[in-house]
Amino acid sequence: MSSHREAPEISKDPVADGTDTYAFISPEDPTKVILIANFIPLQKPDSGPNFFEFGDDVLYEINISNRPGSKADITYQFRFETKVRNPKTFLYNTGPITSLTSTAWNRPQTYSVLRRKDGKSAFLAKGLPTPPVNVGPRSTPDYAKLANSAISDLPGGARVFAGQRADAFWVDLGSIFDLGGLRPLNQAHLIKLATMDGINSVQSFNVHTIALEVPITDLTRDGGKPTNPESSASTIGVWATASRRATRTFDEATGKFVGIGPWKQVSRLANPLFNEVIVPMAEKDRWNASEPAGDATYAKYVARPELAGLLPVLYPGAFPNLAAYDKDRADLDAILLTGIPKGIVPGFANYTGRTKADVLRLNLAIPPAEEPNALGVVGGDLAGFPNGRRLTDDVTTIALRAVAGATIPLVDSSYKVDDAVGLVSDGSSYTNSPLLTKFPFLGHPGGGYETTPGTTSTELNEG
Repeated sequence: MSSHREAPEISKDPVADGTDTYAFISPEDPTKVILIANFIPLQKPDSGPNFFEFGDDVLYEINISNRPGSKADITYQFRFETKVRNPKTFLYNTGPITSLTSTAWNRPQTYSVLRRKDGKSAFLAKGLPTPPVNVGPRSTPDYAKLANSAISDLPGGARVFAGQRADAFWVDLGSIFDLGGLRPLNQAHLIKLATMDGINSVQSFNVHTIALEVPITDLTRDGGKPTNPESSASTIGVWATASRRATRTFDEATGKFVGIGPWKQVSRLANPLFNEVIVPMAEKDRWNASEPAGDATYAKYVARPELAGLLPVLYPGAFPNLAAYDKDRADLDAILLTGIPKGIVPGFANYTGRTKADVLRLNLAIPPAEEPNALGVVGGDLAGFPNGRRLTDDVTTIALRAVAGATIPLVDSSYKVDDAVGLVSDGSSYTNSPLLTKFPFLGHPGGGYETTPGTTSTELNEG
């Protein structure tokens, strides 16, 4: 998955596990940027009575680099605090939750937003409310209204939302991690099975989302709004992190763990699938604890990705040109580690300098597409992945085709792309709760009472 269980240690700590990071120009207001960081993967909606929530002992951050070097020039920090209103009940709620201040909600959670820039910190807000999870029609009878009331204004025209959402990622995990199988290409696989459409393994699951809407001018190095897509000053780098205290001890009196010492990063995420598919398992935990500016260590795995070597073996005869290609993958290095320099894609660049870093690069001078293409830049839509990442970008197909050789001609005009590359896809599609057309854009979470958990009514998604 994008990063849902991508490393051994963080898979044991889901509250701190970042699943997806998104960055795109708002289709609602093209003067704003949408930054989204999702955490806590694979939430089955009916997981009560202790439903999912952000960790009070985790520091969640969204980082922005607007200068060469891919170091955090601006950071938004989020800290959460949970209360128990009634210590004498085991229930999450003792009646319908009709507002964010409802006394029937027994475990409300609030949070603060702090902005750091150039070594200076300032709180943008404290005590902001999160919505409850979508328990079901009796407990959360008007969930859309309840969730929308948790959208909060911040100084300077920004907005924020933190709470449960439907997972917007889609992928056929069951097939891909069964020896690299792609159901639409099953007959070409070394081990042949019936050809069929892919299955969205993330269907019905929720995540916890931190979504920010901020003016473009808040994120640029000079406080201006870029207009030249080929200028280096037009591109920012974005990544999300989660940190825990250096030491955790168990307090027998309270039955809780207590954090001590400085914050230590335990999870990070920018480009989807980077740590998942490119970094070897023995190095995944170290990658999660490291800074993007040090990613030159992992450049050799981008230059010679394991999956590119497996595809010709798993699909005999389908990728002869890829099998014979014996050069470092300069195309993947540009897409994932440095950004695409000016002159490679007409009218587009998101180059951030020679520092190799896994950051999600967003060119702020490129407006939202009127008719978005899910294949992003590969499909001719310069407003899509790997120019930032939108919720509708089919990053699994883009990544698979890139690894299979679709982007090699960008840097090597002599390379002929294999005919099979245009067919490469896991065959899955987005089937979770419908995405919203306005902030925070992710669909409302599936309710625990639904006949098929994760499905939602039309009325729920009208809000």
